Amino acid sequence: MLVRIATRKSPLAMWQAHFVGDQLRAKHDDVEVTFVSLDTSADKDLTKAISEIGGKGAFAKEIQQLVLIGEADFAVHSAKDLQAVTPEGLQLAGYCQRGDARDCLVGSTLEDLPEGATVGTGSNRRRVQLNQLRPDLKVVGLRGNIATRLSRLSEMDAIVMAAVALERLNTHPGTVDLLSPAQMVPQVGQGALAIECREADSAMVDLLGEIDHAPTREVVSMERRFLETLGGDCDLPAGAHAVRGADDVITITGILADADDSPTRRQVSSAESPDPGAELANLLLGDNS
Repeated sequence: MLVRIATRKSPLAMWQAHFVGDQLRAKHDDVEVTFVSLDTSADKDLTKAISEIGGKGAFAKEIQQLVLIGEADFAVHSAKDLQAVTPEGLQLAGYCQRGDARDCLVGSTLEDLPEGATVGTGSNRRRVQLNQLRPDLKVVGLRGNIATRLSRLSEMDAIVMAAVALERLNTHPGTVDLLSPAQMVPQVGQGALAIECREADSAMVDLLGEIDHAPTREVVSMERRFLETLGGDCDLPAGAHAVRGADDVITITGILADADDSPTRRQVSSAESPDPGAELANLLLGDNS
């Protein structure tokens, strides 16, 4: 059985697509995998902020189109790159077990950064939380794949990125300071891989369901519900992280700031609520009323 996987061309995206292909082959000896890859418009244009070139979903929409028009059977995404609402005709058929959801500082620890140090990131969510942790820092824009961003480390004191990217690419860039969710709330879905196929392709839905990791689906779906309630493709600085604790209760923590960089608001909701992701979003929106 031949399956065609749509993916971005970046080394990290290709690693993720190969990983999913390996998961399928481990279940079915007869599965053969080929890759349909492209550089998205967001990959090609590094001069603009993500919010200027489509915001949430900028890295996913062209990959999704490959699946919708039948050039690929399914797509593999970093879950954090997806729109809050799945496009019509597509279905999130599987999530691989979540990796490290944390952000990390590369080049220095947060504590060791000198006053007024320059830190690079292309994420408004990271920027507002860095400003809260260290108001003295100069946060500058930084975009590109992992290698591109690391290559610019010599121009600044540190950069911020997803810890899981370094782990997956087996990259060891020197000083890496892991930032706990208490310090910096991750992006919705960060650390998880989402697998998306055509809703009408029941055979593919069933096949991908075999590698779905239910605990990851549970927490990431809760985080995505948070983003959906904020307003779908909300481009305000926002993040959410859901985790099942030792008491078996899931809690979800979220942050939200305004476009004018007003102070970051933070709230926590628990799975005891009938809709904790939506409740969390409404709590944060209410903080601004």
